[in-house]
Amino acid sequence: MPRTRVHNLNVSLDGYAAGDHVSFDRPIGDAGQLFEQFDGRVIHGVDKVDDPITVDRALTSMWSQGIGAEIMGRRKFGPHTGEWPDDGWQGWWGDEPPFRTPVFVMTRYRRPPIDFANGTTFHFVNGSAKDVLHLARDAADGRDVRLGGGPSTLRQFLEADLVDFMHLVIVPVVLGHGVALWDGLGGLRGRFAVESVTTPNGLTHQSFNRVANR
Repeated sequence: MPRTRVHNLNVSLDGYAAGDHVSFDRPIGDAGQLFEQFDGRVIHGVDKVDDPITVDRALTSMWSQGIGAEIMGRRKFGPHTGEWPDDGWQGWWGDEPPFRTPVFVMTRYRRPPIDFANGTTFHFVNGSAKDVLHLARDAADGRDVRLGGGPSTLRQFLEADLVDFMHLVIVPVVLGHGVALWDGLGGLRGRFAVESVTTPNGLTHQSFNRVANR
């Protein structure tokens, strides 16, 4: 059975996973400290770099394994709000977005899909978490669906009990403000078996696997 997965979601010690205000100059708002140790070069495999294969890099590389589609919130695609402007914006990633799959951007404001030569297609959809997940599963063609964030989008899927696996990275920083991951999710621990490992860099990787037959 295909799974709905979360990978490489960085969370501060005080529970924030994104900054408050996203802009063209600040794609992740005031939460830059969360990503100071993130090595995005290895999301498609540790063979993409000549550096040592560390635990952090190995866990980061799980991001692309077995994924057939992604779901993300609008703020992950860009800083715009309201109706889409005619400014040619195609996302933060330039001409080669790293996804290489269909990507479903959750937004109340629809627009035509955007296609890229590397297999990435952004679809702009309005609907509940359950409805959008149904679309993504159809597009994934039997492979898993990745929930790309941000935290507000992920909360919708957790509230609807639609998440099978989460890989969180607890970063040893305190932000003091931002977009919280856990708001309103009391009792979540009972849904998952949780494993943790802390690496020499001070990062704590947490794996949440849905408990079978709960």
